[in-house]
Amino acid sequence: MKFTAENAKQVLAHLFTGFKTTFNKSFSETEVTWTQVATKVTSTGQSENYAWLGKFPKLREWIGEKVVKRLEGHGYTVTNRAFESTVAVHKHEIADGQLIGLPVIFASMGEESKSFPQDLVFEALTTGFKNKCYDGKPFYAVDHPVGDKDKNKFSNKLTAKLSWASLAEAEAGYGAARATMTGLKDENGRSLKIKPNLLVVPPALETTAKALMTAAKFADGTENIFKGTAEVLVEAGLETDSEWHLLSTTKAIKPIIYQERQSPELLAQTDLNSDDVFMRGEHKFGVEARGEAGYGLPHLAQGSTGTT
Repeated sequence: MKFTAENAKQVLAHLFTGFKTTFNKSFSETEVTWTQVATKVTSTGQSENYAWLGKFPKLREWIGEKVVKRLEGHGYTVTNRAFESTVAVHKHEIADGQLIGLPVIFASMGEESKSFPQDLVFEALTTGFKNKCYDGKPFYAVDHPVGDKDKNKFSNKLTAKLSWASLAEAEAGYGAARATMTGLKDENGRSLKIKPNLLVVPPALETTAKALMTAAKFADGTENIFKGTAEVLVEAGLETDSEWHLLSTTKAIKPIIYQERQSPELLAQTDLNSDDVFMRGEHKFGVEARGEAGYGLPHLAQGSTGTT
């Protein structure tokens, strides 16, 4: 369709429809893994308060009055951030039919928009050694309180390397993390019934992690007692080549929270009377999204820096 002053609106609408189709196709075909480690929460405002995270629910025998767990004990708030990606297409490019590269750009926009939560979720996971969760401690810490009375502590932070060399080395790292998670109890001494099932590693540890989970024997020839105890997820978004994370992802709440305020949306500025078109001859197309990732329950994760 030839671009003229008379049919400009029709041409621009046709172009945007094509761009949106390309964007949506790429969006739907892009694979993500963040849903394995994060619970999606729909946000309705600038931020959300997660006081309820401090009340890990467990049934007790009802004798006398009920014991009420109130939500005012913690004030963990996750504030949404705004994100965008915008491209300008000059009206002369449209008039001259110079649009050959634009489908690739909009396909890339679709990929990036689908991966937007992926980046936030794994950014939260990898920075969990320093960023705080609901109890005021870093998500990975050696002194998380158990219950409201703060008498007992538990640790979900390690420094041991992930190893497949021998049973002793595997027990010092992966085995210790697994034992801590399965052995966690509430303030009344009752098991939290946590079952670790997902091992998240950087690409540098992929071979080690998969051998640890699939090989019948360790490298030294001894029986691999940890075979099949978790699935392996390789994530390039982790900050270091040595860190690893053992997660329990089968409960209603997962270790990470993805808070969605506005899902990625493709928008167009094609008004022929706009200042951008008049002054610069530019039509703009872009994506906007709002959201953030935060921390769920530290009980459901063990993280190691892998430095010792």
